[in-house]
Amino acid sequence: MLVAAAVCPCPPLLVPQVAAGAAPELDAARDACTDAVGVLAAARPDLLIVAGPAGPDGRGPFPAGSPGSFAGFGVGLTVRLGEGAPGTAAARPRPLPASLAVGAWLLEHTGWNGAPVEGLGIEESLAPGDCARAGRELGARADRVAMLVMGDGSACRTVKSPGYLHPRALDFDAEAARALGAADLPALAALDAASAREVKAAGRAPWQVLAGAAEGAGLGGRLLHEDAPYGVGYLVAAWS
Repeated sequence: MLVAAAVCPCPPLLVPQVAAGAAPELDAARDACTDAVGVLAAARPDLLIVAGPAGPDGRGPFPAGSPGSFAGFGVGLTVRLGEGAPGTAAARPRPLPASLAVGAWLLEHTGWNGAPVEGLGIEESLAPGDCARAGRELGARADRVAMLVMGDGSACRTVKSPGYLHPRALDFDAEAARALGAADLPALAALDAASAREVKAAGRAPWQVLAGAAEGAGLGGRLLHEDAPYGVGYLVAAWS
């Protein structure tokens, strides 16, 4: 059963080495993410699942010890998703998609030494019903499951956004922020996949997977941070 969740944005700029001189601009988001991961640690889970957008070739599960790299962003920084089991290195696991690499960095940054960690890359096009089913399966993985859910809101908040300005971007993010802050499962499940595509909200599918995992868990939520410093919605929430 799901006992705790942290929802965090997944821009590589969250990593100070990637952001370089602009790093202070996301200090508030980093601090909120640290607080959210602290909620996961306090729940003492048996298993932590890091879930986020899969990107072009990061779909499916990633075992503990899977490597991630920020070389594609001009930084020679590598991370690892938790501690791999003996023999993991020889198995040559796939590299993490960017969202899970940011999640792995966040766990390293906060000194995670709790439950075993696994990753899951989620297709952004996954239908809401399929998201819910995937979430229910994750929630049944252990007696005490925690999730670190990586995903951004709309990338169309301003004319300088990666997706330019979309008139419905702000409303989409406002509803997502309200639902995440209240742990409102029906509202998260009702987020429209087509609208999410229009406003380029990469977090829609991971958030709906979280909603499926939380069914019957009775968790409450808190919105810890909401901002759009680069025209992209960054939301941080904690559920427990």
